[in-house]
Amino acid sequence: MRRRDFIKVIAGSTIAWPSAARAQQQARSTTPPRVAFLGAESASTNGHFLDAFRQGMREHGYTEGQNITVEERWAEGRSERFPELIEEVIGLKADVILAISLPAALAAKNRTTTVPVIFIASDPLGSGLVPSLARPAGNLTGLSLFLGDEFSSKWLELLKEAVPNALRVGVLWNPVNPASTHYVAVLRDAAQKLGVMLRPEAVSDPGQLDSAFATIAAERAGALVVVVDPLTVRHRERVVELATHHRLPAMYGFREFVDAGGLMAYGVNVPHLCRRAAVYVDKILKGTSPADLPVEQPTTFELVINAKTAKALGLTIPPTLLAFANEVIE
Repeated sequence: MRRRDFIKVIAGSTIAWPSAARAQQQARSTTPPRVAFLGAESASTNGHFLDAFRQGMREHGYTEGQNITVEERWAEGRSERFPELIEEVIGLKADVILAISLPAALAAKNRTTTVPVIFIASDPLGSGLVPSLARPAGNLTGLSLFLGDEFSSKWLELLKEAVPNALRVGVLWNPVNPASTHYVAVLRDAAQKLGVMLRPEAVSDPGQLDSAFATIAAERAGALVVVVDPLTVRHRERVVELATHHRLPAMYGFREFVDAGGLMAYGVNVPHLCRRAAVYVDKILKGTSPADLPVEQPTTFELVINAKTAKALGLTIPPTLLAFANEVIE
């Protein structure tokens, strides 16, 4: 090849390569980023979580169908479905996965080390989701539902204040969820300090709810703590119904139970966290690595009391507890 022809070939190549790269970038830029929302329950029971996330995305300038696509997937209360759902959204080339619940986040961690995962989950450090809250490393970060051992022991303290004569307290929990196991251990320690005898009853299937409540009632429990879990949240109306039937004053972790007629709840506002998760998604879509985004600890929590339910149970809620509550539903 003559020198003049060789220079033409090289010149053509140096022009063609950047042009091809630019074409690929333009193609990517015209395709809206895809965010996968993985919910633990169903759209009918927890659709307001997704609504809150969508609101947060709109506040950051994202409009579905224009510059963002949200793929929602629900496990319908069956944590074993998460690996399958994650495979599905990875096949759709999701740019970010938003995992609501610890089982969803753990399944995502086990499946991918490349797709960024934002989680809203209990005890991300203790469960092994991340090695550090300040420096999460890897492809996972997000928002924690966990306020430490003092938080879960507060369930029992507040319940005992509302029902001072309760010497036995039932605990409804799901042994399949690692976070629930930790909560029960903390509740045992708190019970010893308060002079309360715990009656834990494990439930890993909704079909076990009736028998679990019957057992707790037969053991003469004077009150109940329902540990936060996708199963209990999904079937919260049935849980509240059974607590009412057995006349068990109950403490829950989410206000959704109180909205359904439960006595009281102490915990974080999950829709607020879902809305807040949009901040993380926005930063990742703009190029920030998950490893550079510290896990956010909850700073706001709420005590919600249903005064109508208390009256039906024949309870008089102490004025000090009512004053401490963020909201009293009449």
